[in-house]
Amino acid sequence: MIYDGACAFCRRWVARFRARTGTRVLYLPRQTPLVPRLLGVSSRAARRSMQLREPGGQIHQGAEAVFRVLGRAPRLAVPARLARLPVVRAVAEWVYRRIANHRVLAARVDRVLFGTATTPPRSALVRSLFVRALGVTWLAAFSSLSVQVLGLYGRRGVVPMEELFEGASALPGRRRLRLLPSVFWLDASDEALVRACRLGQLLSLALVIGVAPRLVLAALWALYLSFVTAGSDFLSFQWDALLLETSLYAMVIAPSGVLPTLRREEPPWQAVLLMRWLAFRFFYEAGIAKLRSGDETWRARTACVYHYETQPLPTPLGWQAHHLPRAVQRLSTSVALGTEVFVPFLAFAPRRLRRLGFGGLAFLQGAIAATGNYGFFNLSALTLSLWLLDDEPLLRWSRAVPREAPEPTRGVRRWAIAAGALVLFAASATMHLVRFGRRRPPRAMLRLATPLAQMHSVNAYGLFASMTVQRPEIVIEGSDDGATWLEYSFRYKPGDPNARPRWVAPHMPRLDWQMWFAALGGPPTWFFRLLQRLLEGSPEVLDLLERTPFPDHPPRYARAVLYDYKMTDRETRRTTNAYWTRQRLGLYVPPVTLPQ
Repeated sequence: MIYDGACAFCRRWVARFRARTGTRVLYLPRQTPLVPRLLGVSSRAARRSMQLREPGGQIHQGAEAVFRVLGRAPRLAVPARLARLPVVRAVAEWVYRRIANHRVLAARVDRVLFGTATTPPRSALVRSLFVRALGVTWLAAFSSLSVQVLGLYGRRGVVPMEELFEGASALPGRRRLRLLPSVFWLDASDEALVRACRLGQLLSLALVIGVAPRLVLAALWALYLSFVTAGSDFLSFQWDALLLETSLYAMVIAPSGVLPTLRREEPPWQAVLLMRWLAFRFFYEAGIAKLRSGDETWRARTACVYHYETQPLPTPLGWQAHHLPRAVQRLSTSVALGTEVFVPFLAFAPRRLRRLGFGGLAFLQGAIAATGNYGFFNLSALTLSLWLLDDEPLLRWSRAVPREAPEPTRGVRRWAIAAGALVLFAASATMHLVRFGRRRPPRAMLRLATPLAQMHSVNAYGLFASMTVQRPEIVIEGSDDGATWLEYSFRYKPGDPNARPRWVAPHMPRLDWQMWFAALGGPPTWFFRLLQRLLEGSPEVLDLLERTPFPDHPPRYARAVLYDYKMTDRETRRTTNAYWTRQRLGLYVPPVTLPQ
């Protein structure tokens, strides 16, 4: 390959080519005495474009020469062949001419987009960090569930899991396993539920320290799927689905072996692209769902005017953010929407733009976490966005990390990973088209995606596509005589107007969250069971609450009252010490009692 040694753009890209092709190609600057003439290349042609002389004597120039050089790079052979298609070749030659005629400007743009690095982007350290961060997310998910599992799903819980499996046991074996793929068919007792949470915590710790990551991820996925498929409303949040889908994808890219950290291996580019596709799709769908919902608050850029007040569990900073000037609220709405709609495309951009995209997505998740409690959602989203990075900034930040290049994945493992990535990409693209496309996907693609969708492992996303502009809140009360009513106090959701909003994430208080959803419509089935458990004095359910007004005995009657809650202004807060004002709207559920 003959190139212009006086051109900074050419020198940088030749260094990148050399890093990929090794000794398969000899690179010589045209300024080397007699080189062009000895190789049969005219000086005029060498000044005009890159020249490649092959062993057989054939000479190629321009974009064609570049493609043929890249074809000698082991990981770029297939893309290089695809680039020789007539349409691609014509576009590439046009782009090459523009760059060749403006080399100084091209060098500056190249420095902005790609930096000065000439080594191929690596992802071995990113994968290691991602797998461990995913382990931390799993630990948060199972630790949070473990302190609620008996109150939600135990024998005396709100929706006992044993009753679900007993009711479904009449179904044919294959059908019930398809509807409820769960290990709790074997045992759904209180002891089994607690043991499952403890096992999930232990597996999460194993993933954090890097023990058998692929096998551990499969076990975590199967265990959590067992909870989600039988967990009804309390395990139906988007971050539960995201955790399952991310872990399924992670099984493809996770290193093999019991202690893979002893052998650093570069993940195949197909798996890296799959993870970036998932990150793109999750964030982009969150934005596009808002635009396509037709919600007026997003169209008018006023969503944040209401969001901090009406979101399920505000933080103390959420209360402060609600009182920002309206112009700031409109600006923050625009920034949030723009970040979700446009920044995800940077997942497929050059390395410097990808890092910029990571910064934008991380900032958005930090702002969401600072103003609202969303369980382990922000941790999951930030973990997924790590794939917008590569190893170079991690190597700079951590000098203790060895700098030797990781070995590429080879042999059967590489092809198996590529096949798995292709299947997951096709299934997830199908689900994206089902929700956001204008045409129905082909039947074959639907048959591929449907089983994974039924297992909550290929999903469509879109949190807060429609913004609530008012905050109805349910207050549960009990009474011994039907005349004097005392209020139950929840741990995290607004109740007492003087109670300060709390920090709770990454814990996910599932009952408190579902109380927010229940207030937006009629009473769901589980709500009546909740009232029943309060009338029975179930200790497991009472543990989900902060305080019961009947510490010695359960009440005889229970009811639910609906209020409209609004955040107080700063002056009212200073004078009354109240964070909320509330106005009674009426009964949500009239007084009920247990049969005698």
